[in-house]
Amino acid sequence: MDLSTLAPARGATKKRKRVGRGPGSGHGKTSGKGHKGRGARSGGNTPPGYEGGQMPLQRRLPKRGFRNPFREEFNIVNLGQLEDRFEAGSVVDPDRLHAAGLVRRNGLGVKVLADGQLTKALTIKAHKFSGPARQKIESAGGTVEVVTRA
Repeated sequence: MDLSTLAPARGATKKRKRVGRGPGSGHGKTSGKGHKGRGARSGGNTPPGYEGGQMPLQRRLPKRGFRNPFREEFNIVNLGQLEDRFEAGSVVDPDRLHAAGLVRRNGLGVKVLADGQLTKALTIKAHKFSGPARQKIESAGGTVEVVTRA
């Protein structure tokens, strides 16, 4: 085998479409652009969503809703998940939660919710706690620490 025998795989390459080269090519005369109109002119292509002058769907539909620019997003962690993954007396912080696979996006804050039971005394550091979660952690002998975002 040498360089002269190398060729692309079958179907990997395509011949260039040579338009305007006579009727035998199948792309002669108008070069596949039809007669007159916007599509036949130079630079004449229709933008996506163009409906031939009719009011486009995007503008026919009403505007709805509101996007709050001050909304804070949190990764949600439930107490039942902490019960399974951490030993008694350990410190649980956002980095440990990320390493354990309980938190996906490390840049967001962490909010602890009260779903499930907690029987171990854990020191939990998070950005937010629900009221019942705080009570369950403290009744199990653990401590709650609120962490601020950097």
